[in-house]
Amino acid sequence: MKIERALNKVVVLCMVILSPFIFHLSPLSAQNLTSSPYSRYAYGDLNENIPTAYRSMGGVGFGMRNNRAINPSQPASYTACDTLTFMMDVAASASWSRYQDVTGQRNKANGSLEYVTIQIPIWKQWIALSVGLLPYSSVGYAINLAGATAGKDYTYEIAYEGSGNISEVYGGLSCNILNWFAIGANVYYMWGDLNRMRTLTFEQAGLTPTIQDEILSVSNVRLRYGAQFFHKWDKHAFTVGAIFENRRRLHSDYVLIETQTDDSIPIYQGGWQLPMVWGVGGSYTWDKRLTIAFDFERQHISSMLYNGLPGYYSGLQDRNRYAFGVEYRHNPMGRKYAERMLWRVGFGLQDEYLATVGAPKLTASIGIGFPLTTIGTVVNTTIEYNHRGKPSGLEEHALRLTVGVSIAETWFFKRKL
Repeated sequence: MKIERALNKVVVLCMVILSPFIFHLSPLSAQNLTSSPYSRYAYGDLNENIPTAYRSMGGVGFGMRNNRAINPSQPASYTACDTLTFMMDVAASASWSRYQDVTGQRNKANGSLEYVTIQIPIWKQWIALSVGLLPYSSVGYAINLAGATAGKDYTYEIAYEGSGNISEVYGGLSCNILNWFAIGANVYYMWGDLNRMRTLTFEQAGLTPTIQDEILSVSNVRLRYGAQFFHKWDKHAFTVGAIFENRRRLHSDYVLIETQTDDSIPIYQGGWQLPMVWGVGGSYTWDKRLTIAFDFERQHISSMLYNGLPGYYSGLQDRNRYAFGVEYRHNPMGRKYAERMLWRVGFGLQDEYLATVGAPKLTASIGIGFPLTTIGTVVNTTIEYNHRGKPSGLEEHALRLTVGVSIAETWFFKRKL
């Protein structure tokens, strides 16, 4: 048993030491996390920073409080951890997407490392710390459109290509003010480049193609605040939580290069912001077997600056997100393995922040948590189906498989001789 525990600690330490290098080589910092044409606008596809266990519950998190899940979406939740336990969560995903419009149908596949998070108790049940690496947003698309001039004298093709990511490293601290009330805050450092290119070419000889290349580099520090009220009696437990982020200006550099004339627009700084964000959520748990949870989040994107203008003038709108999920396990202490497995299902609905899209994004998810018997580890799997767009325009169907390993190790117990 001592040898086994020692090996487990060696494995976890290796993951901690190697995780920055994994992220440096992973798609999170170097390649695309998406292939969606909808990532063409603003900062691309936004990530909700929901752990794998809660993604299968529709993406809930603000009212979730669990000692076997690290929840960076709600900084007040860290004190739910066991006071003697070190935790680490690593997840990777693979996705398949189908896009359909008037030009036809296309299939795309992507795979990536999603996140690495760590959680440590600092002082009994009162203070806990979490750190990690997360994606904030992703851009990745390739679109080709053909057309002709008014008199059909010239035929042309326009190619739109985009790539890049905004990543973030965070540190969060949570404190229990009372036995039923916790507060917390995350500090994020964000960085990344978003590249967007437009190429106009003509089929007729003698016409020079035009290429416009936009490069947006951003970096900044932002804050998220969280609070949770929680209470247990008999076999019942409930939690109500809220989060808030203030609107914040990004340190940004923007370059537009026109290759036909070899001109470069001077660097434009300070024209981008992050939106104000707030959200509320709640959860109810019966006998540690059944959990029902919901979330609501609002991002005030229309009032943020984008490319020097308020988002409203850039065609952007506020974004609402709704999530609902259920988790069930038959018997947490059951002898049969199937009795200890966690079964999850969830639904989500969120507005697209591009006003012209119209239709909201729909999400349906299912998942299973596989607890391991030798150490306090759970392997969480989630399958998500996403749909956005309208049949009359661009329609997207996507399936995403996410696998996360949540490790919980008792490190801070002093054994008596």
